[in-house]
Amino acid sequence: MFEGLDLGNMGKMMEQMQEKAKELQEQAKNVELTAKAGGGLVEVKANGAGEIIDLNIDESLMEDKEALQILLMSAINDVNRMVEDNKKSQAMGMMGGMNPFSS
Repeated sequence: MFEGLDLGNMGKMMEQMQEKAKELQEQAKNVELTAKAGGGLVEVKANGAGEIIDLNIDESLMEDKEALQILLMSAINDVNRMVEDNKKSQAMGMMGGMNPFSS
């Protein structure tokens, strides 16, 4: 069942994966993702690590607290989805280069 699987290389491969994961986390901080809501009245920017790095709110929303809250939630949820999608695509890219069954 495990023919061709070199267990001696598994530890080395795990170390490489951990190093690559740390590298990707650092690179993620350089990625900027932007979500807008209300036709651009609210704009939220996050880095690939999921940290909010910028927030712009149109002056017209300062009078309408309820609309502001709704648009902020929408933009934050959208940017969070973008961060998760970015993380998944990075993980898939990392896994694509490794084959534990190669000799």
